[in-house]
Amino acid sequence: MFSIPPANKPAAAGAAPAAGDLIKDSSDRAFMADVIEASQSVPVIVDFWAPWCGPCKQLGPILEKTVLAAKGKVRLVKIDTDKDPMIASQLRVQSIPAVYAFFQGRPVDGFMGALPESQIKAFVEKLVKLAGAAGGGEGDILEEALAQAKEALEAGDTQTASEIYGEILQADPENLNPVAYAGLVRCLIVNDELARAKQMLDKVPEPIAKDKEIAAVRSALEVAEQAANAGPIPELMEKVAHNQDDHEARFDLALALFAAGKREAAVDELLELVRRDRAWNDEAARKQLVKFFEAFGPTDPLTVQSRRRLSSILFR
Repeated sequence: MFSIPPANKPAAAGAAPAAGDLIKDSSDRAFMADVIEASQSVPVIVDFWAPWCGPCKQLGPILEKTVLAAKGKVRLVKIDTDKDPMIASQLRVQSIPAVYAFFQGRPVDGFMGALPESQIKAFVEKLVKLAGAAGGGEGDILEEALAQAKEALEAGDTQTASEIYGEILQADPENLNPVAYAGLVRCLIVNDELARAKQMLDKVPEPIAKDKEIAAVRSALEVAEQAANAGPIPELMEKVAHNQDDHEARFDLALALFAAGKREAAVDELLELVRRDRAWNDEAARKQLVKFFEAFGPTDPLTVQSRRRLSSILFR
């Protein structure tokens, strides 16, 4: 845990913090004090920019305006990547402007590119809510970080998701969080790094090896490995359109759709296969649906809805 640095100058009672206290230029050398330590008490937004970057010039004033309007609930630190490239490199910033938000020493959110003012306001409001929830203790911060990572993963931003999950695990290596561990594996699966995902699951620490999150991601990896050999979606769709009772093609189509991230469409194809011929290939469609449900997780809305649909088909 980092100590909170003392304020340079106490503000008068009821007065808003000075702009110089809320917005500052920083550097690789000062990053620990200006961002990591400062974020122990208030969210700190880091704007990676450069003088030659046109979108940076558009984004910067909007960030500053929005941070000032928050009246001390967040701070802004600006880093010129031409002068100080090290931190940006460590965070794998590939293009600018790039914005990261830190709270209690950890990255909790971020985006790339110049966003409109409405989205910047929403971004800052989310950080303010995160800081407000911190009054409930470290558990609230952990839950918020996990929610942020899940949101990023579902949006396809595996880089942000993996960074947050990694920070969670690094913060408490003696008591590994199964949700964060499974989340890292899911990031690898989404990136089609199946061999690395398998390596992580082979080395899962014993205390969390039997957790439901680990079991779910094992199923997700198994399905992804199956889907890798399913074939191209257009050809499979054409086969099914030509012959609605080509069960093998429909089954492979479901796997290919799953691999492409089209979960609902994949489930629909398997449910249709169960409806047409439940017993086909030793009830392969029903068994595959069960694997999908395990991969999604028992509380996923798609799992709950699809289980009901499956039951209505099986017991009609």
